[in-house]
Amino acid sequence: MSEGKITLESMSGAVWYNRWTIRQFQPFLKGDILEVGCGIGNFTQILTTYGNVWAIDIENNYINSAKKKAKNARVGPGNIATGKYFFKNHFFDTIVCLNVLEHIKEDDKALSNIYKLLKKNGYLVLLVPTHKFLYGKIDQAINHFRRYDKQELKEKLSVMGLDIIKSKRLNLLGGLGWWFVGKILKDKEVKGSRIRIFNALGPLFLALERLAEPPIGTSVLVIARKNKA
Repeated sequence: MSEGKITLESMSGAVWYNRWTIRQFQPFLKGDILEVGCGIGNFTQILTTYGNVWAIDIENNYINSAKKKAKNARVGPGNIATGKYFFKNHFFDTIVCLNVLEHIKEDDKALSNIYKLLKKNGYLVLLVPTHKFLYGKIDQAINHFRRYDKQELKEKLSVMGLDIIKSKRLNLLGGLGWWFVGKILKDKEVKGSRIRIFNALGPLFLALERLAEPPIGTSVLVIARKNKA
């Protein structure tokens, strides 16, 4: 099994965290929702409680896993970088792209295609790994091309014609763990044993994030709205 699949399977054990993540952008989920890069479906079934969900991925084995987990979603092949999908001539009220953009070499093309699929006043929910100094062995092993600076990402989206509604760093504990495991231990995967530690300590840390944005985190969440037809 690849490091990427191991990591996805490990994160499926943190169901509470997946639900917590979705609550960070829940008010922007509506109507027809597209999940870009659904992986094995860790988020897909949860999304179906908020609207009509389409989900795409480039890996057939991931698609098959997602179909089993998310029986109420329309799941099929799609490549956001090339603009080829199993559906045709469909546009979306919300597009959710969670921990995917960093895997795409030509991320500008992917963002351009996402923009084209959004309806006017539609929302993009984008979650990507943040802090370039955290880039390490795990990132390399799971084929991350980059980690993103929050301000740089906001400017990139604004230039495209998207209005930034919200931006926030998330998951202080995860960021510290990513640094320790990837940079100090130089491990290449997120093991199940470490997910168990995260499951034990994570809720406390994330409760504190309700009070203030953490100075560092695993990810940055950006929500943007398309302001043109």
